Amino acid sequence: MRNTGAQATLRPMTFLQDQLHALLGHQVGKVHLRLSQTVARTALGSWLLEDLRFDTGAEVIAAQLLRPAGGAATRPCPVVLYCHAHGNRYDTGCVELSQGRPALQGPYLPDLMQLGVGALCLEMPCFGARQQPPEGPRAKAGLWAGKPLFGQMLAELSAGLNWLETQDWVNAGRIGAMGISMGGTHAWWLGALDPRLHAVASLCCFADLETLAQTGAHDGHGIYMTVPGLFPVARSGQIAGLTAPRAHLVCAGLDDWSTPDPALRKGLEDLRTAYTRAPDMLETHIVPGLGHAESVGMRAAVLDFLRRRLCD
Repeated sequence: MRNTGAQATLRPMTFLQDQLHALLGHQVGKVHLRLSQTVARTALGSWLLEDLRFDTGAEVIAAQLLRPAGGAATRPCPVVLYCHAHGNRYDTGCVELSQGRPALQGPYLPDLMQLGVGALCLEMPCFGARQQPPEGPRAKAGLWAGKPLFGQMLAELSAGLNWLETQDWVNAGRIGAMGISMGGTHAWWLGALDPRLHAVASLCCFADLETLAQTGAHDGHGIYMTVPGLFPVARSGQIAGLTAPRAHLVCAGLDDWSTPDPALRKGLEDLRTAYTRAPDMLETHIVPGLGHAESVGMRAAVLDFLRRRLCD
């Protein structure tokens, strides 16, 4: 029988969560994934890497899935929803899980296998096989319709959680989310909106957006991230703080354009306030002199976090 775990029990939404859902166009919870095709399957020892296609009824979504080769016959294992990055590399979508990208020390696939953690990486709109329509036209159309592209992305990721919960090999009480840059932003937003996530690791992305906008650094972000009316409702740390008291790791470099010191400090100040009753559940790994990239130490911190928070 599938292991649902206590974390799978949904709690009532807070007023702030309700406001955020409205700003995102009430899209989260409205997307449903149907597995339509297994394109390829690669044996990796006791693991399988599968190239999948999901159908939402409106679009086909490519995905990579790392799962135990034994399937339902194995003991349910922890799993991460691996959120891929942006980096203006529109050709790189879900393959980031197995191939990595320049900002990473290498692909996370072998490290996750060694930890005994499965993974699902969904290809986001504008990337990989979904490059058409491109980010600009797609985002503008969504904004005019009251359906921000960022909301669509989060809705698809939330649907990925729904699908993972139906898999017998998944320990649904031990599902995490992780990613770097855009993927890290997706991870901490999803942690704020979805209580099923047991742990969140966000790399090279966390900062107070209003402070970032005051410096002009916000222009480094793609238009996909635009959520109209956000600033009067909540700051980044207040949103991410909705994850409390669940485990949350924030990794950042102090020379990263997306996490300049004033914006990072403000975000962490709000986040620590949210974790006042569970300070041990909030972890940070801040690297002086590091730009928008993962360091060796950051990779080690993420893997240690996953081991302690998902596997132990």
